[in-house]
Amino acid sequence: MASPPQPPPMTNAFALTPHKVSACLLLQTYALPAQTTPPFPFSSVSQHNRLGLYLLALTKSYDDILEPKLEELLNQLKEISGSLGHWLIDHLTSRLSSLSAPDDLFSFFTEMRGILGGLDSVVMEDNQVILDPNSNLGLFLRRCILAFNLLSFEGLCHLLTNIGSYCKEAMSSCMPYETRLLDESSNDLETLSEYENMDLENFMFGKVNEEIEARKQASERVPFHLHGPKALSGLVEDIEVVADPSSKHGDKCGETSAYVHPPGNELRDVDPYGEIFLRTNWQVQGYLMEQADAIEKHDSSFSLNSFELVLRQIKKLAPELHRVHFLRYLNSLYHDDYFAALDNLHRYFDYSAGAEGFDSAPSSSGSNSSGRYEIGLIYLGMMHLHFGHPKQALQVLTEAVRFSQQQSNESCLAYTLAAICNVLSEFGCSSSAGVLGTSFSPITSMDTSLSVGQQLFVLLRESLKRAESLKLKRLVASNHLALAKFDLLHVQRPLLSFGPKASMKLRTFPINVCKELRLCSHLISEFGSESSTMTTDGVFSTTWLNNLPKSMDSPLLPQENAHRNNCDAHRFFTQLSSVPKSVLQLLGSSYIMRSTAWEMYGSAPLARINSLVYATCFADASSSSDAASVHAKLIQHLAVFRGYKEAFAALKVAEEKFLTVSKSVILLLKLQLLHECALHRGNLKLAQQVCDELGVLASSVSGVDKDLKTEASLRHARTLLAANQFSQAASVAHSLFCMCYKFNMQVQNATVLLLLAEIHKKSGNAVLGLPYALASLSFCQSFNLDLLKASATLTLAELWLSLGSNHAKRALALIHGALPMILGHGGLELQARAQITEAKCYLSDPCYSVFEDSEVVLDLLRQASDELQVLEYHELAAEAFYLMAHVFDKLGQLERREQAAASFKEHVMALENPQDEDDSLLNML
Repeated sequence: MASPPQPPPMTNAFALTPHKVSACLLLQTYALPAQTTPPFPFSSVSQHNRLGLYLLALTKSYDDILEPKLEELLNQLKEISGSLGHWLIDHLTSRLSSLSAPDDLFSFFTEMRGILGGLDSVVMEDNQVILDPNSNLGLFLRRCILAFNLLSFEGLCHLLTNIGSYCKEAMSSCMPYETRLLDESSNDLETLSEYENMDLENFMFGKVNEEIEARKQASERVPFHLHGPKALSGLVEDIEVVADPSSKHGDKCGETSAYVHPPGNELRDVDPYGEIFLRTNWQVQGYLMEQADAIEKHDSSFSLNSFELVLRQIKKLAPELHRVHFLRYLNSLYHDDYFAALDNLHRYFDYSAGAEGFDSAPSSSGSNSSGRYEIGLIYLGMMHLHFGHPKQALQVLTEAVRFSQQQSNESCLAYTLAAICNVLSEFGCSSSAGVLGTSFSPITSMDTSLSVGQQLFVLLRESLKRAESLKLKRLVASNHLALAKFDLLHVQRPLLSFGPKASMKLRTFPINVCKELRLCSHLISEFGSESSTMTTDGVFSTTWLNNLPKSMDSPLLPQENAHRNNCDAHRFFTQLSSVPKSVLQLLGSSYIMRSTAWEMYGSAPLARINSLVYATCFADASSSSDAASVHAKLIQHLAVFRGYKEAFAALKVAEEKFLTVSKSVILLLKLQLLHECALHRGNLKLAQQVCDELGVLASSVSGVDKDLKTEASLRHARTLLAANQFSQAASVAHSLFCMCYKFNMQVQNATVLLLLAEIHKKSGNAVLGLPYALASLSFCQSFNLDLLKASATLTLAELWLSLGSNHAKRALALIHGALPMILGHGGLELQARAQITEAKCYLSDPCYSVFEDSEVVLDLLRQASDELQVLEYHELAAEAFYLMAHVFDKLGQLERREQAAASFKEHVMALENPQDEDDSLLNML
């Protein structure tokens, strides 16, 4: 396939605007020679340094695509300078008003060259500040000087007119003495207009030629603005945002290309005095990158229509800014608009050929055109993955592999392999044959009999190897995270299908999971080589300008102010981090994986600690989906260990924080809590309604989500079990087991097998339930699911106990073996079940006498009843009170027996009539 053509080169230049002239005036003030110490007119070194920091932030911030107006600039000067602000405002407005003729601008920029350092620098005065030409401020000043030198006379007069309008704009909000100065400036507008209406050609060539000849005779250097070399003029070219073609000066020169008419109230109010000026391409690109991060962070809660309107206005102002299409793609993607996302993705790569913003190493072929088509395929494949179309995603990514190999694009190949691994890991596939094909070497070198899990392992290793060789550290960390997830969910099997096979236990190895997670965390010490200057400088500058009241309390201020609000200053500076957000997101994902691993391994405290670490340290950089999943884990912990009352209170806070939309984690958590609470209260009608809602979410119409389908089927089977429809429940559970086995979801199989054992136990077929409980125990041992193993052991004990009193001791021994795990890490329901079953074992044992040691049983039943009342689990609570009444009856304690019987009756009545107390649950649904 032929490579796409190169995009046409941009010819826009760095435009000199009134705002940039104001920045140059402030730079001149910053570099004024000192008459006393510290430099005049600053009363302290901190004031002088603060102005420099403000100028740096002014040239780097990207909180908007439009340059600030003079009014905004003056307000910022008041905030940063305190008492000095009035002098700076007076000085700035007076200097702007003095620029009333072209000669004034010539003289001003000639003076500005004197504050730049270099071999040809003029002799400076004592204590004068000289800017390093290679510093940020030095480069900005050099570009302004070069842009001025390239101005035609028409452009120069137009700049003077805009300066006058720029000053007049702030007249209504200025101080009285400022208004006086601005009035003087506005009086010169008529003169400036005369310059623009002159016979420019005759005036310019006549006057300028005379000036050139005069300076040649005097052996002086020709002014730089008259004939700038192309090599130097290239320094001011900056893929600038293109102006509206309808602008009357849009086709004259590059310097006027940034002048556009305002799009409307969405970006900025219409300026009645002059024109709107776009910022530099660096700042506009930074603004769009920040918005892309915001879309990915806030997900579907990001406003779709309002931001689409903003993007439409940006596209109107800047038709060649192709990244707008990419932001439209992201905005549509996270709002589940498939057709709009596909259309904007095609538009982005049609216009820009994918040349913007992809982190990749140079291609070995050296072709600049390679990489664009395969990058587009990667984005297309991930879009199919987002919408739940795994087969289409694999087909597109396989094509990306083939094309990357043809173009010898190793970086794209590494990213594509990682994307394929993500598809196989998240969605799975019963068989990869016919989908992946034989288009790339990792598959062709493997035996066709390998399972999907084994193929996934080989692909992960291949992707990690390529990422390490290309030094793509983010991809390396991401691959380590994927390997940790693989080791968590898959047992190790020999890859060879022949030869001597050593004895090998089919188990997962938690030590490997821990190792991969630690290797992922090493990224924090290596991010510097991949960090973006645009990201670090732009974020700091933008945050600094947006937090001027807080930054007033920074250590750069005089000591009397710094001591007063030291805490606020500390909070302001600690929120600025030089670590890229993508690195923080990867580190945060490793803590989410740690929390998930400890949940599976059965350590509730460690799972909760890692979730809290993520919520505390990575909340600002995390996406809304990751943050919602962590909140869901913490709320689930509350429901299991403290009951539904606290869980629903926390859920209400989470719903306010995260937008509840289709398939969101918070919505799924809400349905899970409602279902559990409805089953515990015996409200089967509400439980079935929740199952129907889950079935809608899991519908294949909106994409394939195996985890959601598994959750919906599990809830459906448990609802049928609670309704004593055992055959239907067993049928649903069996179908779910077949699906999990087909897609290699072995961890979920352990839960399904345990559910089948509970179905047979409750139906009275304990003998049929024993094989399922034992099979579940085998899965739990292979995957180190310690807490689930304890639950399966408890179910096995209940099955043995239901076979008769002869098996009471065996059941009791099983319970005692699982009690340390249950009491140490189990929730309220699991602990109550274990205590009730242990009490039943004692009561069923012929060797046990109630009269000799009744407190052992009663203590167990009291603890169980207390925990079950917190959960409002009426069925088990009624059983506990029934056993307590039975024991009190044997002991002859009639009053306590009646109290226990009354509690038993209360729970039975609540179980039979759940509608009254479940009105609040219905309102939540």
